[in-house]
Amino acid sequence: MGKRKYTIAVVQLNLNNTPENNLKKCVEWVRKAASQGAEVISLPELYSSHYFCQSEDVDNFKYAEPLYSTSFEAFSALAKELGVVIIVPFFERRMAGVYHNSAYIIDTDGTEAGLYRKMHIPDDPHFYEKFYFTPGDLGFKTISTKKGNVGTLICWDQWYPEAARLTALQGAEVLFYPTAIGWHPKEKAEYGANQYGAWMNVMKGHAVANGVFVAAANRIGLEKYLPGTDGIEFWGASFICGPQGEILAQASHDQEEILLAEVDLDLQENVRQNWPFLRDRRIDKYDGITKRAID
Repeated sequence: MGKRKYTIAVVQLNLNNTPENNLKKCVEWVRKAASQGAEVISLPELYSSHYFCQSEDVDNFKYAEPLYSTSFEAFSALAKELGVVIIVPFFERRMAGVYHNSAYIIDTDGTEAGLYRKMHIPDDPHFYEKFYFTPGDLGFKTISTKKGNVGTLICWDQWYPEAARLTALQGAEVLFYPTAIGWHPKEKAEYGANQYGAWMNVMKGHAVANGVFVAAANRIGLEKYLPGTDGIEFWGASFICGPQGEILAQASHDQEEILLAEVDLDLQENVRQNWPFLRDRRIDKYDGITKRAID
């Protein structure tokens, strides 16, 4: 039987519009996480730049990079050097006119264990992602690494139980959610607490319903780069929870941090034995789930 415990980490950071600086910064923070014992480490969504989706501007496509270029080369070498798995969310240029919000899962030897392309693409005020990102076409996947079986979903995917379920059914022990989510400053006082609470609750629910660990890596800071707007205040609060939704590590709203927690596969198996939600699924009655609505 393989290793029954391993340590995961999420890195919560303030990021800006200079890719070279963000790359250097993220490499340093991954090193810190590894030095603290992390074996699987996730960065926040679109690590290499500020959150440019606040506007629809073709100039922002300059932040995209082809597969296996700058980000992969840097973090592949780092993963091999440190002997860790690194989840690297990046803006992928697939071809002219086709771009994805993607993540590498890089194994401990520096090879690509897997690639995920964000499946659910939002279009909300100042989260204009449909302008930039083609919906993912690789499906929901569990990636086998030398440390464990991990699933990587990205931000807006976190609201969909189908995504978590399909990933967990393939054997994921942990669901990682690299994220860029925050408050509209004018709405924060009225809606902020409920928005943040819903965000945590839905992912904790995925953990419980699937008997998996969940790790969310958010960014922090007020990103206000558009004239005449209030920007987005990214709320941080990255967290790791266990298979009963129990919080194992929780970050602040406004500090750069590394969160670590242990994935205990014996605990996961025990929880699933006592709460056998996967066993009791009525797969013979779920045909309607593939419909947009049941009229």
